[in-house]
Amino acid sequence: MDLENQKRVLNISEEHGAENVVILLGAAEAEASGLAAETVTAGDPTFAGPLTGVQLGLTVYHICEDEVKSEVDPSVYEEQVGMMEMVMDVDSIHEEMENIRKEYCKYLG
Repeated sequence: MDLENQKRVLNISEEHGAENVVILLGAAEAEASGLAAETVTAGDPTFAGPLTGVQLGLTVYHICEDEVKSEVDPSVYEEQVGMMEMVMDVDSIHEEMENIRKEYCKYLG
């Protein structure tokens, strides 16, 4: 996650309260998604950005997870995500996101 997006996430969580923020990711690989998820939950693991040492514990999901997919109009999902979903390793992404949520998320319902 780039430094500008880290700053945006930090500002939004301060403005609205971390318990009211859900991060939705869309990276095509589990590793990239996991790195971004770790950044917004446990802090920037690269120690380079505004979230260094900031453990926001935000709730985080990937667009291809069933919890999100079920909330999106199917025609919109198919148009915007369908083609990419066919080439992504959805199981690996879900496993990575689930592990991050279990370890770092503070605000799961």
